[in-house]
Amino acid sequence: MTLPFLPGNSPNKQLGKERFHKSQHFEYYNQFPMLAGSEKPGIGGEPLVGQTIKPKYSVYPKGQGSELPSWIAFDKQALCFEAFFQEAVPEAQDETYRIRRCKIYFYLEDDTIQVVEPEYKNSGIPQGTLIRRQRVSLPAPNDDQFYHVYHFNINQQMVLYSRTFTVTNCDSFTQNFLSKLGVRLNNPASVPDDPYSKHREEIEKSMKPLRPYERCDTLKQFLDHDRDVLRFNCLWDDTENVFGDQRELLLHYYLADDTIEILEVISPNSGRDTVPKFLRRGKLPKHSAQMKLPGQITDRTVLNVFAPTSQKKRYMLDSLKTGAVHDEFYKDCDLTLGSEVNVWGRRVIVTDCDNFTKDYYRSKYSIEDFPPVVYKAPPAPKPPRVMPPYTGFGSEEDSLCSCQGLLPKPPQKDFHKFMENDSVLNLRAKMVTTDPVDRDRVFIIYFYLCDDSICVFEQPQKNSGVLGGKFLKRGRVKKPGQELFKIELSEYYKAQDLYVGATLCLGGNHFQVLDADECTFNYMEQHAEEFPKANVGNILSKLRSIPEEKQSEIRRFLTLSDPSNTGFISYESFRGLLTGLGCGLSEHEVLVLGRNFSERKQPEADVGLMLAVAQDFLKKKHFVEFPDMDRAFTYRDQHKSGRLSTKETRTICKAFHLPLPEKLLGGLLSKFAEGDEIDYHAFLAGINWVEHLAPPVMPEDALKLDVNARSGAGEAAGRNVNYSSLLRDVFSFPSNSADPTISTTT
Repeated sequence: MTLPFLPGNSPNKQLGKERFHKSQHFEYYNQFPMLAGSEKPGIGGEPLVGQTIKPKYSVYPKGQGSELPSWIAFDKQALCFEAFFQEAVPEAQDETYRIRRCKIYFYLEDDTIQVVEPEYKNSGIPQGTLIRRQRVSLPAPNDDQFYHVYHFNINQQMVLYSRTFTVTNCDSFTQNFLSKLGVRLNNPASVPDDPYSKHREEIEKSMKPLRPYERCDTLKQFLDHDRDVLRFNCLWDDTENVFGDQRELLLHYYLADDTIEILEVISPNSGRDTVPKFLRRGKLPKHSAQMKLPGQITDRTVLNVFAPTSQKKRYMLDSLKTGAVHDEFYKDCDLTLGSEVNVWGRRVIVTDCDNFTKDYYRSKYSIEDFPPVVYKAPPAPKPPRVMPPYTGFGSEEDSLCSCQGLLPKPPQKDFHKFMENDSVLNLRAKMVTTDPVDRDRVFIIYFYLCDDSICVFEQPQKNSGVLGGKFLKRGRVKKPGQELFKIELSEYYKAQDLYVGATLCLGGNHFQVLDADECTFNYMEQHAEEFPKANVGNILSKLRSIPEEKQSEIRRFLTLSDPSNTGFISYESFRGLLTGLGCGLSEHEVLVLGRNFSERKQPEADVGLMLAVAQDFLKKKHFVEFPDMDRAFTYRDQHKSGRLSTKETRTICKAFHLPLPEKLLGGLLSKFAEGDEIDYHAFLAGINWVEHLAPPVMPEDALKLDVNARSGAGEAAGRNVNYSSLLRDVFSFPSNSADPTISTTT
């Protein structure tokens, strides 16, 4: 019976084999054919009979979960060994052998070796790199192999290119690395002394120079005080000479080398030529009236000089320095305020110094008082510049700039205010007039905080006979009652002048502010130090200053207005009380007080209405990238749970530029959130107007969710005021009822 021709049933070893390539055994070296493939495998990469493939590189110690190649794992890592070798010196009388120290570097990434010998002074031997970085073969008969990491150890000999090196020690990194590989390191070996080097050291120690070197170490002072300069203001009184006057000088004392430099301060229109320096940098002697001639000051004195024509010039120096000149130079301790400095016969007085100099003397010499020397009368005050009145041409600021210089410059704007304040105050007003038609017109006043400009729009009303739109273009508006042609600049309306109840004159018409939106009220309350009308502390201070009779009347009225003893009254009753008693509070201050002590209950929006409004936004913007959003949500959901965190969901919505207002998007995410996770499938199905179209939304319904809807006095009027908390904060009255905001359980 014949077995089927399948792997395992046939003695043919080539069955199932896929590689049948032959290795190249012959190559050209220097244009000669040679057998170069004695170590190359046979057909298909299999070794020949009796052939053993020797590794080219050292064994890579595999770590836990690490399969990186050696040129990545051991990049820029090398083992460092200290070694020496003995070199014979056959043709020298003083030495027969020489001990040369070196360092052996083994690079782990490619098993290369480098031998470097440190350079010694006056050795006369070519030193430096003895063996360049390369792979070094083992000595015969294993010269077909190369050194690897397991061939290295301490206190052993290594033959590198027929030169025997004795390894004596290694660094800490090499020691730790070999220990982790399992190599047992030997004890460090000592390096034998070199007889000739020791003999040369003894000779150098016994040498006595005929002219010993005088060491003057100024390096430490230079390193400690480099670029540290003391600065003094000085005065040179030259009035005793003809045409002399007082000269102001600047004295610079360099702490790095104790040198002094003096500059002259040339005042404008003084008639003097400007010179670079009054005294060039150098050491300043204390008792010299005139400068020394060249060659008069020398470190050494020449005792005898003879120069025969047949010989070279020779000379002798005085080692005792009998003719040396010893001068005393100025130091930092000699320079104090009020002291005199002798600058080559000129009497210079130190009058003042800078802050760095004061700190230096305060830390080194413990000097705390630095009174300046007053040597001249204070400058006369400049006469005030009287500006001409405004001519009526152009703006007042532009006309003023044309009077401040020969070259007129445009007026500078407050750039920091323009960049920092980008908010807009939004207020609702009516026209103060007796005309019944204009009395019912409603205006919106926009105040731009970046440049204090005002813009007025009129709301269109049906069947009013008045066209709405822009009523006053944007610009700064002057306050009424100011003279036109005057010297001072006119006053313009500021943000503090706009509050509920204020009367403004804009474009020749008087407007009374009736209301403001929620954003305006919040901005004023957050910046209460800029808006006194919105400062709750100032308002409470006004209420505390009223007489005790009115305080009792307020308490009695509040008790009667709350027969159920709930602690709350309506805003209209609260407003009527403060207005009728004449507490001196404006309409805006009453609103701020009511907002601060009112209930903060916001009606929850319907989820269906929010989804309908969101679909209406997306439909108008033609947003149809719902499948791509679904794929993005699924990709981020690694656990395939159908839920993502609120932060990740918001990030994906922002990445797709979902055209929804920020507050509407946040409200939808909060509705679909369960804890910190959101069911993104339900969220996408709710806003997908293509597949799940919601009923059409009406404009008045969308207005309920408008994030910029105005909610000012009308909203405050619909709230209840917590008068019990107001009484405790203002008059310190005890409340008749418990705080309604705190619920008790029995």
